Amino acid sequence: MAKTRKDDNGNGKAFATQESLNNEIKNICDIMRRSNCAGAMQYVPELTWILFLRILDENETREADEAQALGLPFTPSLANPYRWCDWAAPEGPKRVQLQNGALGAFFDFVNNELLPHLKTLKDQPNATSKQKVISEIMSGVDRVRIDTERNLLDVLDKVNEISQASVDQDHIFTLSQVYEGLLLKMGEKGNDGGQFFTPRQVIKAMVQVIDPKPGETVYDPCCGTGGFLAQAYEYVSEGLRKEGTPSQWEILKSKTFYGREKENLIYPIALANLVLHEIDHPNLWHGNTLTGMEIYGGLFEDAPRSYDIVLTNPPFGGKEGKEAQTQFAYKTGSTQVLFLQHVMSSLKVGGRCGMVIDEGVLFRTNEIAYVQTKRKLLDDCDLWCIVSLPSGVFSSAGAGVKTNLLFFTKGNPTESIWYYDLSDVKVTKRSPLTLEHFDEFFRLLPDRTDSERSWTVTREDIEDREFDLKAVNPNMVVEKDTRTPKELLDVIEKNSRKVDAAVSRLRQLL
Repeated sequence: MAKTRKDDNGNGKAFATQESLNNEIKNICDIMRRSNCAGAMQYVPELTWILFLRILDENETREADEAQALGLPFTPSLANPYRWCDWAAPEGPKRVQLQNGALGAFFDFVNNELLPHLKTLKDQPNATSKQKVISEIMSGVDRVRIDTERNLLDVLDKVNEISQASVDQDHIFTLSQVYEGLLLKMGEKGNDGGQFFTPRQVIKAMVQVIDPKPGETVYDPCCGTGGFLAQAYEYVSEGLRKEGTPSQWEILKSKTFYGREKENLIYPIALANLVLHEIDHPNLWHGNTLTGMEIYGGLFEDAPRSYDIVLTNPPFGGKEGKEAQTQFAYKTGSTQVLFLQHVMSSLKVGGRCGMVIDEGVLFRTNEIAYVQTKRKLLDDCDLWCIVSLPSGVFSSAGAGVKTNLLFFTKGNPTESIWYYDLSDVKVTKRSPLTLEHFDEFFRLLPDRTDSERSWTVTREDIEDREFDLKAVNPNMVVEKDTRTPKELLDVIEKNSRKVDAAVSRLRQLL
């Protein structure tokens, strides 16, 4: 295990290698797993709010110091004794007082005073945007899930040693990337969280294709844990770090990223994820995008009606009731088809979209709403590219469906579609799809060049196929089996002998 040292401010450990930081996170998760948080769907949400409060305290301490140096006023989002430095840090005065008091006093403070206070911050007169974010991140936390006070204090002590200052960001991942690694644990098969996750490499490829620019608004109507918005921020901020102005940074952090999420468990995690990515004001709406039923819209009050960019992956295989269907022109129970209609109406003229979609939506022509939606897509938008992904891309999240990427621009009708085929790439958990698999795609995309993997289909051909948009590669060379019938029979006979021998051994064992 790598050694750690005190950071420059004496605030616990400093992590100089990726291994040291990963080990620290793993140790925290181990404590939580033995403390009534057996699986990732339990310990990740619990660690989310704890880590968020730690980083919030660090950020506000830095902001207060900067304001003081400039002679400017600064009001923290949290007052004593609700700041991390008061109740959670080992030397915090409130923590010391509680630990010196009656048994269980610390647990009682956290459950019955701290959590209720944080959850109601948004209801205070003149609540700031940051206070609203804090309340929403805490919205699903009724009580501490960790089972004992001792285990909770152990977790707090270890989280206290993690800070932005203690992470050597020249050599290892930022905390936001470490946090994304935790989110992937929730998305693994068997954790019931797969619907909220899109593989990071797919997101990176889609963002690179859409190429968001400073000043453009980015929207995800079913944002899950915020992966598309976070990656779009990373992409744009990389350019701004070279020559960005203070005004551009302010717009990027507060008036660029917008999203919607329905699930109560996931919405607070998305907020925390965006804050950890340095998005100061995550404009996320909590509710059902398709029905319009709102749970909380306080962070979405100034959101625009339409957007420059949409990046999204609607849930696979979902079925909606009449309450959602009545909101749309083309009635269907298919979640993805309704989201496609919503995306088209949410884009500005000239706006661009990158979208993951179930292949069934592309080839189905036996339901009128599918055909009507695809016809409108081609009438109102230029669907300039479809990428056929391998079938195993989402299998680690428990989804075995075949998927495609759609890229389109609103404003002009589609005259032709350029396809790129990655469907033959073998994808497994140990050999996932990587950004390198898209190398040729990025090389051919500017000129829409045809190759063994790429081809162009005209609008006329699409209409002749009754709007079946499925990728059928006409250029892929299929190797023929040149073995003779006798050679094939020899193979069958040889394998049959092996089966007979195995059955015989089993009978002897029984």
